[in-house]
Amino acid sequence: MTALTHDLAPADLPVALSLRLREGTRPEHEQAEGSGFVEKLMSGGLDVAAYADLAAQQWAIYGALEDASAAIRDDTQGAALVFDELARTPEIEKDLAFLVGPDWAERITIRPATERYVARLREVGGSLPAYAAHAYTRYLGDLSGGQIIKRMLERHYGLSVDGLAFYTFVEIPKSKPFKDVYRERLDGLDLSPEQVDETVAEAKLAFRLNSALFADLGAVHC
Repeated sequence: MTALTHDLAPADLPVALSLRLREGTRPEHEQAEGSGFVEKLMSGGLDVAAYADLAAQQWAIYGALEDASAAIRDDTQGAALVFDELARTPEIEKDLAFLVGPDWAERITIRPATERYVARLREVGGSLPAYAAHAYTRYLGDLSGGQIIKRMLERHYGLSVDGLAFYTFVEIPKSKPFKDVYRERLDGLDLSPEQVDETVAEAKLAFRLNSALFADLGAVHC
């Protein structure tokens, strides 16, 4: 086996799943990042209420995703992708209590695009390829671009620790080593070529669902 692997030309080697995901979702990722809502929020052109509305949508999405995390732990491979230190739902609830008030659960509005996103997560979350796609899209995004969003929210809206728990990974002091481990876990999944294609297709859909969510928020706040 070692000799055979050594003799393969680089072009014949399978492309790592994490690289397939990064390159395969680039157009959808750029579209989501370039939405009017995101650009205005990060430039200080909106208000704290707009950010609170975003937090409410995240609460619904991460509730569904983390229900899937609990279920996927029973999968021998899927368990490798579940890290307790990534859980965001309790942190979002802290943010909403600060941003909206103790009665936040009665006051928030879940947008139609969010409902479709949640429905998709509940439909496919028990599938390892689908779970890997959605977890990759959300959590690695939170540890990467999410940290830029956090700094912009601090700068433009006067937020600090309170209101930004979602973006604060207390148990992950250095994001790069953690992201490296997470990508290694993704790349180590024993998926068929068809399942890899399924994972990339689902990640592309995840970004489109995000774009639809931002469009809904933009229609309200921009």
